[in-house]
Amino acid sequence: MTAAGEPRVSVLLLTRDGMATLPAVLDQLAAQRTDFAVEVVAVDSGSRDGTAELLAQRVDRVLTIAPREFDHGATRNLGVEACRGELVVLLVQDALPVGIDWLAQLTAPLFADPTLAGTYARQQPRPEASALTRFYLDGWVATANEPRVQAVADAAAFAALSPYERLAVCTFDDVCSCIRRAAWRAIPFRPTPIAEDVEWARDVLLAGWRLRYTPEAVVIHSHERSARHELRRTRESHARLAALFGLRTIPTAGALLRAWAGALRTHLRVTARQPRELPRALALAVALPLGQYLGGREAA
Repeated sequence: MTAAGEPRVSVLLLTRDGMATLPAVLDQLAAQRTDFAVEVVAVDSGSRDGTAELLAQRVDRVLTIAPREFDHGATRNLGVEACRGELVVLLVQDALPVGIDWLAQLTAPLFADPTLAGTYARQQPRPEASALTRFYLDGWVATANEPRVQAVADAAAFAALSPYERLAVCTFDDVCSCIRRAAWRAIPFRPTPIAEDVEWARDVLLAGWRLRYTPEAVVIHSHERSARHELRRTRESHARLAALFGLRTIPTAGALLRAWAGALRTHLRVTARQPRELPRALALAVALPLGQYLGGREAA
Protein backbone atom coordinates (compact mmCIF):
# COMPACT_ATOMS: atom_id res chain seq x y z
CA MET A 1 0.00 0.00 0.00
CA THR A 2 1.36 3.33 -1.00
CA ALA A 3 0.05 6.02 1.34
CA ALA A 4 1.21 6.69 4.90
CA GLY A 5 -0.23 8.50 7.91
CA GLU A 6 -3.43 8.22 9.90
CA PRO A 7 -5.58 5.54 8.19
CA ARG A 8 -8.69 6.64 6.33
CA VAL A 9 -9.57 3.01 5.68
CA SER A 10 -9.30 -0.02 7.95
CA VAL A 11 -9.49 -3.60 6.74
CA LEU A 12 -11.00 -5.93 9.34
CA LEU A 13 -10.21 -9.63 8.98
CA LEU A 14 -12.03 -12.32 10.94
CA THR A 15 -9.84 -15.42 11.24
CA ARG A 16 -9.71 -18.92 12.65
CA ASP A 17 -7.23 -21.53 11.44
CA GLY A 18 -6.91 -19.77 8.12
CA MET A 19 -3.45 -20.75 6.90
CA ALA A 20 -4.83 -22.45 3.79
CA THR A 21 -5.99 -19.11 2.36
CA LEU A 22 -4.85 -16.26 4.60
CA PRO A 23 -1.26 -15.81 3.29
CA ALA A 24 -2.54 -15.10 -0.22
CA VAL A 25 -5.16 -12.67 1.13
CA LEU A 26 -2.51 -10.78 3.10
CA ASP A 27 -0.28 -10.65 0.03
CA GLN A 28 -3.10 -9.08 -1.97
CA LEU A 29 -3.83 -6.57 0.78
CA ALA A 30 -0.18 -5.53 0.78
CA ALA A 31 -0.26 -5.14 -3.02
CA GLN A 32 -3.14 -2.63 -3.07
CA ARG A 33 -2.47 0.78 -4.59
CA THR A 34 -4.37 3.64 -2.94
CA ASP A 35 -3.98 7.36 -2.36
CA PHE A 36 -5.09 7.01 1.29
CA ALA A 37 -3.50 5.36 4.31
CA VAL A 38 -4.76 1.90 5.29
CA GLU A 39 -4.50 -0.27 8.39
CA VAL A 40 -5.28 -3.98 8.78
CA VAL A 41 -6.92 -5.24 11.97
CA ALA A 42 -7.73 -8.88 12.74
CA VAL A 43 -9.95 -10.65 15.24
CA ASP A 44 -8.72 -14.23 15.66
CA SER A 45 -10.89 -16.89 17.28
CA GLY A 46 -8.31 -19.13 18.93
CA SER A 47 -6.36 -20.34 15.87
CA ARG A 48 -3.97 -23.24 16.36
CA ASP A 49 -2.46 -23.60 12.87
CA GLY A 50 -0.07 -20.62 12.85
CA THR A 51 -2.67 -18.02 11.83
CA ALA A 52 -2.18 -15.94 14.99
CA GLU A 53 1.59 -15.93 14.56
CA LEU A 54 1.29 -14.88 10.90
CA LEU A 55 -1.11 -12.07 11.80
CA ALA A 56 1.25 -10.80 14.50
CA GLN A 57 3.89 -10.31 11.81
CA ARG A 58 1.78 -8.85 9.03
CA VAL A 59 -1.15 -6.80 10.35
CA ASP A 60 -1.34 -3.67 12.47
CA ARG A 61 -3.44 -5.00 15.33
CA VAL A 62 -4.68 -8.43 16.46
CA LEU A 63 -7.52 -9.04 18.89
CA THR A 64 -7.96 -12.58 20.24
CA ILE A 65 -11.15 -14.21 21.46
CA ALA A 66 -12.04 -17.77 22.45
CA PRO A 67 -13.85 -19.77 19.76
CA ARG A 68 -16.94 -20.05 21.98
CA GLU A 69 -17.12 -16.24 22.16
CA PHE A 70 -17.50 -15.79 18.41
CA ASP A 71 -20.73 -14.17 17.25
CA HIS A 72 -21.25 -12.88 13.72
CA GLY A 73 -22.57 -9.52 14.88
CA ALA A 74 -20.84 -8.94 18.22
CA THR A 75 -17.40 -10.03 16.97
CA ARG A 76 -17.60 -7.64 14.05
CA ASN A 77 -18.54 -4.87 16.46
CA LEU A 78 -15.48 -5.69 18.54
CA GLY A 79 -13.27 -5.45 15.48
CA VAL A 80 -14.80 -2.28 14.07
CA GLU A 81 -14.41 -0.62 17.47
CA ALA A 82 -10.66 -1.30 17.28
CA CYS A 83 -10.38 0.24 13.79
CA ARG A 84 -9.38 3.88 13.22
CA GLY A 85 -10.46 4.46 9.62
CA GLU A 86 -13.59 6.38 8.67
CA LEU A 87 -14.36 3.41 6.40
CA VAL A 88 -14.00 -0.21 7.51
CA VAL A 89 -13.67 -3.07 5.03
CA LEU A 90 -15.10 -6.35 6.33
CA LEU A 91 -13.29 -9.32 4.81
CA VAL A 92 -13.27 -13.03 5.58
CA GLN A 93 -10.05 -15.00 5.57
CA ASP A 94 -10.83 -16.97 2.40
CA ALA A 95 -12.05 -14.10 0.18
CA LEU A 96 -9.13 -13.26 -2.13
CA PRO A 97 -9.12 -9.71 -3.55
CA VAL A 98 -8.57 -9.52 -7.31
CA GLY A 99 -6.20 -6.87 -8.68
CA ILE A 100 -4.29 -4.04 -7.08
CA ASP A 101 -7.20 -1.58 -7.27
CA TRP A 102 -9.75 -3.76 -5.41
CA LEU A 103 -9.62 -1.59 -2.30
CA ALA A 104 -9.83 1.67 -4.23
CA GLN A 105 -12.84 0.39 -6.17
CA LEU A 106 -14.67 -0.84 -3.07
CA THR A 107 -14.23 2.41 -1.15
CA ALA A 108 -14.64 4.96 -3.98
CA PRO A 109 -18.46 5.11 -3.86
CA LEU A 110 -18.40 5.80 -0.12
CA PHE A 111 -15.93 8.64 -0.51
CA ALA A 112 -18.04 10.09 -3.32
CA ASP A 113 -21.51 9.71 -1.79
CA PRO A 114 -22.10 10.58 1.90
CA THR A 115 -25.57 8.98 1.81
CA LEU A 116 -24.08 5.49 1.43
CA ALA A 117 -23.69 3.40 4.58
CA GLY A 118 -21.91 0.54 2.81
CA THR A 119 -20.76 -1.17 -0.35
CA TYR A 120 -20.28 -4.85 -1.10
CA ALA A 121 -18.15 -6.61 -3.68
CA ARG A 122 -18.66 -9.06 -6.50
CA GLN A 123 -17.78 -12.71 -5.81
CA GLN A 124 -16.28 -15.19 -8.25
CA PRO A 125 -15.82 -18.94 -7.67
CA ARG A 126 -12.46 -20.53 -7.02
CA PRO A 127 -10.85 -22.17 -10.07
CA GLU A 128 -11.41 -25.61 -8.57
CA ALA A 129 -15.07 -24.96 -7.68
CA SER A 130 -17.51 -27.73 -8.56
CA ALA A 131 -20.20 -27.31 -11.20
CA LEU A 132 -22.92 -27.21 -8.54
CA THR A 133 -21.08 -24.57 -6.50
CA ARG A 134 -20.69 -22.45 -9.63
CA PHE A 135 -24.38 -22.87 -10.43
CA TYR A 136 -25.54 -21.61 -7.05
CA LEU A 137 -23.01 -18.79 -6.93
CA ASP A 138 -24.15 -17.62 -10.37
CA GLY A 139 -27.63 -17.17 -8.93
CA TRP A 140 -26.44 -14.94 -6.10
CA VAL A 141 -26.95 -11.19 -6.51
CA ALA A 142 -23.33 -10.51 -5.53
CA THR A 143 -22.11 -12.06 -8.78
CA ALA A 144 -23.95 -9.69 -11.13
CA ASN A 145 -22.07 -7.44 -13.55
CA GLU A 146 -24.08 -4.26 -13.04
CA PRO A 147 -23.89 -2.00 -9.96
CA ARG A 148 -27.05 -1.11 -8.07
CA VAL A 149 -28.01 1.28 -5.29
CA GLN A 150 -30.46 0.09 -2.63
CA ALA A 151 -32.72 2.46 -0.71
CA VAL A 152 -36.00 2.49 1.21
CA ALA A 153 -38.33 5.49 1.15
CA ASP A 154 -39.64 4.93 4.66
CA ALA A 155 -40.87 2.25 7.06
CA ALA A 156 -44.35 2.22 5.53
CA ALA A 157 -42.98 1.66 2.03
CA PHE A 158 -40.77 -1.15 3.35
CA ALA A 159 -43.71 -2.80 5.12
CA ALA A 160 -45.70 -2.69 1.87
CA LEU A 161 -43.11 -4.83 0.07
CA SER A 162 -43.46 -8.58 -0.26
CA PRO A 163 -41.07 -10.73 1.82
CA TYR A 164 -38.97 -11.46 -1.28
CA GLU A 165 -38.80 -7.75 -2.12
CA ARG A 166 -37.75 -6.88 1.44
CA LEU A 167 -34.91 -9.37 1.27
CA ALA A 168 -33.86 -8.14 -2.18
CA VAL A 169 -33.57 -4.51 -1.10
CA CYS A 170 -31.70 -5.53 2.08
CA THR A 171 -29.21 -7.85 0.40
CA PHE A 172 -25.73 -7.09 1.72
CA ASP A 173 -22.83 -9.54 1.87
CA ASP A 174 -19.97 -8.99 4.30
CA VAL A 175 -17.85 -11.75 2.81
CA CYS A 176 -16.37 -8.57 1.33
CA SER A 177 -17.96 -5.24 2.12
CA CYS A 178 -17.10 -1.75 3.30
CA ILE A 179 -19.09 0.18 5.90
CA ARG A 180 -19.01 3.79 7.01
CA ARG A 181 -17.99 3.98 10.67
CA ALA A 182 -20.38 6.89 11.25
CA ALA A 183 -23.28 4.67 10.16
CA TRP A 184 -21.98 1.81 12.29
CA ARG A 185 -21.62 4.10 15.31
CA ALA A 186 -25.30 4.96 15.05
CA ILE A 187 -26.38 1.44 14.09
CA PRO A 188 -23.95 -1.32 15.14
CA PHE A 189 -24.41 -4.95 14.20
CA ARG A 190 -26.88 -6.86 16.32
CA PRO A 191 -25.55 -9.95 18.13
CA THR A 192 -26.69 -12.90 16.02
CA PRO A 193 -25.46 -16.36 14.99
CA ILE A 194 -26.07 -15.67 11.27
CA ALA A 195 -27.38 -13.10 8.75
CA GLU A 196 -25.83 -10.14 10.57
CA ASP A 197 -25.21 -8.41 7.24
CA VAL A 198 -28.78 -8.35 5.94
CA GLU A 199 -30.10 -7.41 9.37
CA TRP A 200 -27.68 -4.46 9.53
CA ALA A 201 -28.66 -3.53 5.97
CA ARG A 202 -32.33 -3.48 6.96
CA ASP A 203 -31.60 -1.26 9.97
CA VAL A 204 -29.48 1.30 8.11
CA LEU A 205 -31.90 1.46 5.17
CA LEU A 206 -34.82 2.12 7.50
CA ALA A 207 -32.71 4.85 9.11
CA GLY A 208 -32.39 6.62 5.74
CA TRP A 209 -28.98 5.41 4.53
CA ARG A 210 -28.36 3.77 1.16
CA LEU A 211 -26.24 0.78 0.07
CA ARG A 212 -24.40 0.04 -3.18
CA TYR A 213 -23.47 -3.24 -4.82
CA THR A 214 -20.04 -2.54 -6.32
CA PRO A 215 -19.05 -5.19 -8.87
CA GLU A 216 -15.97 -3.16 -9.84
CA ALA A 217 -14.40 -4.68 -6.69
CA VAL A 218 -14.00 -8.45 -7.01
CA VAL A 219 -13.03 -11.26 -4.64
CA ILE A 220 -12.58 -14.96 -5.30
CA HIS A 221 -14.69 -16.85 -2.80
CA SER A 222 -16.61 -20.13 -2.83
CA HIS A 223 -17.06 -23.21 -0.64
CA GLU A 224 -17.51 -26.94 -1.14
CA ARG A 225 -19.52 -27.55 2.01
CA SER A 226 -20.95 -30.91 2.98
CA ALA A 227 -24.68 -31.60 2.87
CA ARG A 228 -24.73 -31.82 6.66
CA HIS A 229 -23.12 -28.40 6.95
CA GLU A 230 -25.46 -26.88 4.37
CA LEU A 231 -28.51 -28.31 6.13
CA ARG A 232 -27.54 -26.67 9.40
CA ARG A 233 -26.51 -23.39 7.80
CA THR A 234 -29.59 -23.17 5.58
CA ARG A 235 -31.88 -23.96 8.51
CA GLU A 236 -30.31 -21.22 10.63
CA SER A 237 -30.30 -18.63 7.87
CA HIS A 238 -33.90 -19.25 6.83
CA ALA A 239 -35.07 -19.04 10.42
CA ARG A 240 -33.49 -15.58 10.52
CA LEU A 241 -34.90 -14.57 7.12
CA ALA A 242 -38.38 -15.55 8.27
CA ALA A 243 -37.96 -13.54 11.46
CA LEU A 244 -36.51 -10.49 9.71
CA PHE A 245 -38.60 -10.32 6.55
CA GLY A 246 -41.48 -12.77 6.97
CA LEU A 247 -39.92 -14.88 4.22
CA ARG A 248 -40.78 -18.59 4.05
CA THR A 249 -39.50 -20.03 0.78
CA ILE A 250 -40.88 -23.53 1.47
CA PRO A 251 -43.84 -23.07 3.82
CA THR A 252 -45.58 -26.47 3.65
CA ALA A 253 -44.81 -30.18 3.44
CA GLY A 254 -46.30 -30.23 -0.04
CA ALA A 255 -44.02 -27.40 -1.14
CA LEU A 256 -41.08 -29.33 0.33
CA LEU A 257 -41.90 -32.39 -1.79
CA ARG A 258 -42.07 -30.22 -4.91
CA ALA A 259 -38.81 -28.49 -3.96
CA TRP A 260 -37.05 -31.84 -3.53
CA ALA A 261 -38.21 -32.95 -6.97
CA GLY A 262 -37.09 -29.68 -8.56
CA ALA A 263 -33.72 -29.70 -6.80
CA LEU A 264 -33.10 -33.29 -7.87
CA ARG A 265 -33.78 -32.48 -11.53
CA THR A 266 -31.60 -29.37 -11.37
CA HIS A 267 -28.69 -31.07 -9.63
CA LEU A 268 -28.72 -34.00 -12.03
CA ARG A 269 -28.67 -31.60 -14.99
CA VAL A 270 -25.88 -29.44 -13.58
CA THR A 271 -23.63 -32.40 -12.72
CA ALA A 272 -24.45 -34.53 -15.79
CA ARG A 273 -20.88 -34.23 -17.08
CA GLN A 274 -19.31 -34.45 -13.62
CA PRO A 275 -20.15 -37.94 -12.28
CA ARG A 276 -17.78 -37.53 -9.33
CA GLU A 277 -19.98 -34.73 -8.04
CA LEU A 278 -23.17 -36.79 -8.12
CA PRO A 279 -23.18 -38.11 -4.50
CA ARG A 280 -22.81 -34.63 -3.04
CA ALA A 281 -25.30 -33.23 -5.54
CA LEU A 282 -27.92 -35.79 -4.50
CA ALA A 283 -27.32 -35.12 -0.81
CA LEU A 284 -27.62 -31.36 -1.34
CA ALA A 285 -30.85 -31.83 -3.30
CA VAL A 286 -32.29 -33.14 -0.04
CA ALA A 287 -30.45 -30.87 2.42
CA LEU A 288 -31.03 -27.44 0.89
CA PRO A 289 -34.85 -27.59 0.58
CA LEU A 290 -35.13 -29.32 3.96
CA GLY A 291 -33.09 -26.56 5.62
CA GLN A 292 -35.36 -23.90 4.11
CA TYR A 293 -38.48 -25.71 5.26
CA LEU A 294 -37.24 -26.37 8.80
CA GLY A 295 -35.88 -22.86 9.26
CA GLY A 296 -39.12 -21.21 8.17
CA ARG A 297 -41.15 -23.55 10.35
CA GLU A 298 -39.01 -22.76 13.43
CA ALA A 299 -39.50 -19.03 12.95
CA ALA A 300 -43.25 -19.46 12.47
